[in-house]
Amino acid sequence: MCSLTRKLLVGSRFNGYIPVFAMSMMESNISKQLICPIKNTQNVVMAPRSSIASPEGAKKAIFAAGCFWSVEKYFRDEFTDKGLYDIRVGYIGGHTSNPTYATVCTGRTGFAEAILISFDPNILKYVQLVELFYAIHNPTKKNEQGFDIGTQYRSAIFYYDKEQEETARDVTERANRQWWSDEIVTEILPAGEWWDAEDYHQQYFVKNPDTKYQCISHYYKYRNSKLK
Repeated sequence: MCSLTRKLLVGSRFNGYIPVFAMSMMESNISKQLICPIKNTQNVVMAPRSSIASPEGAKKAIFAAGCFWSVEKYFRDEFTDKGLYDIRVGYIGGHTSNPTYATVCTGRTGFAEAILISFDPNILKYVQLVELFYAIHNPTKKNEQGFDIGTQYRSAIFYYDKEQEETARDVTERANRQWWSDEIVTEILPAGEWWDAEDYHQQYFVKNPDTKYQCISHYYKYRNSKLK
């Protein structure tokens, strides 16, 4: 989100003019929290590694698909009461410790905004998660989703075991053949160290029901089309 706000402030994509919806954002309290970089970080609370609910027998999955607010929302909307235990938004894939939203926003930490999912594999299958991942964002854009631009917005799947890796690669191949004419650039990598994002990012749209923001790249592109 921070790169969107930054770009709209300078009007880089609108020939020097800032559109009405951007002005609305800048006038709201939310924009004051999101403009990056945040220079005063003395009182920033470092992110915990994770407090995700994970009952015995639960499996985990990690996906990065741009701004984590919308990604979390789509997965909760689709799988709540269908085998989903919990979702945390956070950071993965970086080369520093104790990442914060402010530092990740710089695009220099290597971290991606991502979601960590805890699910019941007896009810909800990993393949379903990967298919939804490819249905709600544009995986052919490198380091970009809508107006959110930077390595922190890259498309990536972080797998926990060989089975997840094989499933991710299989779904990627099928999605590229059936859904996307351009080449998918999604990274498929082993899951490394995870860090929860700050509390105000968790279930953001529940905490901020009146917000007007939602990434323009996040919507059901292939909800009624099944991969074969």
